[in-house]
Amino acid sequence: MKAQRVAQAGVIAAVYGALTFLVIQFGAGLSYGIVQFRVSEALTVVALLTPAAAPGLLIGSALANLSSVATFGAVGVLDVIFGSAATLLGALWSWRFRRRTALALLGPVVFNALIVPAYLPIMLGASGITTIPLLGITASSSWPLLYLAGVIGVGLGQAVVVYGLGWPLLTVLRRMRLPGTEGADR
Repeated sequence: MKAQRVAQAGVIAAVYGALTFLVIQFGAGLSYGIVQFRVSEALTVVALLTPAAAPGLLIGSALANLSSVATFGAVGVLDVIFGSAATLLGALWSWRFRRRTALALLGPVVFNALIVPAYLPIMLGASGITTIPLLGITASSSWPLLYLAGVIGVGLGQAVVVYGLGWPLLTVLRRMRLPGTEGADR
């Protein structure tokens, strides 16, 4: 059973990382920025099916977030550490509340919405992005204003991906009744 969980975690990590890198090829703007639609976050729903998803998503997220170091320099390490931690906490929440799908999927949305905006202004500033024109917010704005904009933007993007893409994916995975999955049937 332990080998099966390790294998599951490895597959989840590989799929998460590969999907993130694939989407980056079409434009990093989808996965990074004040509003993020990181398609690979739809995979957080597998945490409702197996406890192996938590370490798998952590590793996959950390590997994917390494691209932040290439894009943003040393401050990209913030994304490797804290962005991956947000994904891990969301996965743990999802496993804990797996019998209540809508509540379980809230975990990845809330943790990313609360954690990522705390360091996002630093990363955007490091890349030379100093203004969010649509909102009229600049890097010289107060941190609480930048944080609030990030909470809304990251939360919105995360909700679209997790509920809009992830929930249908979860429905398909549940119907497939994959070996080694233990998620609720609801």
